[in-house]
Amino acid sequence: MPCHVNNPCAVSLYIYITLVLFVVSILLGSARVWHNGKIPKRMLIWLKNYDIETKLYGQHVAAQVILKAVTGFMESENPKKPLVLSLHGWTGTGKNFASQLIAENIYKKKMRSRFVHLFSVTAHFPHKTWLQEWIRSNVAICPRSMFIFDEMDKMPPGLIVSIKPYLDFSDYLDGVSYRQAIFIFLSNAGGKMINEVTMKFWRDGREREEIQLKDLETELSQSVFNNEDSGFWHTSLIDKKLVDFFVPFLPLEYKHVIQCGLTEMAGMGHTPDNNVVKRMADDLIFFPKGERVFSDQGCKLIANKLHFYI
Repeated sequence: MPCHVNNPCAVSLYIYITLVLFVVSILLGSARVWHNGKIPKRMLIWLKNYDIETKLYGQHVAAQVILKAVTGFMESENPKKPLVLSLHGWTGTGKNFASQLIAENIYKKKMRSRFVHLFSVTAHFPHKTWLQEWIRSNVAICPRSMFIFDEMDKMPPGLIVSIKPYLDFSDYLDGVSYRQAIFIFLSNAGGKMINEVTMKFWRDGREREEIQLKDLETELSQSVFNNEDSGFWHTSLIDKKLVDFFVPFLPLEYKHVIQCGLTEMAGMGHTPDNNVVKRMADDLIFFPKGERVFSDQGCKLIANKLHFYI
């Protein structure tokens, strides 16, 4: 089972059966992960046929990386280390949404699952010891736990280093294995560099879809490593290659904002209306100022702004 159960040999048969039924009920209600961290073949379609590439507008690089990395990791019965993804990009480009999509397709209760843990740097003010114990205790309960660290660029310097042992190639630390856990870092750091590369492709007359991970990842990791406000400044997590992928989220274009708006209208229970969404999009800020190609806020403000135009 994906959640740790103590050795039942020392307890009575009645207590053992009760414990088993209790744990099974939790698993069926909270997660799709199965015994020994293994997922039945019928469950593996969750990401293979998953619509992340259509829901995550304008992010072909991120969608491809996440699709392959998470699917491969979840298929492995005995991964050598936890999966560590660092998602970077401008506000409103889909970083939080992507992490939610991953959770929604692993855990039955999605982001409400007791095995999905969101750490907000601005909402939590942790001590290193608290952060370590928080991770250790949750992985001890469920090895397939997921940890999402939001606003990494606001993380106090040095704090993230305290969890390095849990991201490394270790069998057990104090009796707990972290190899099946997923760690996702979300950050605006590196967004400026990603925007510059995307704009260069556009100015050179090249298609956005020509941008590949190799065009961004190395420079992105170096940018984050040397940025004092990234949360990863001179951290050994990068030095020791413990982050599996630095995933770039490109600035969204006008057409992507339209797609977001139409989807949001449908989610509100309205019939999607291009004219309504275009009126809203025309009032948003885009850059460069003259050409108005890329959205300054991505899709972040659309949900609230649409009410004014409907």
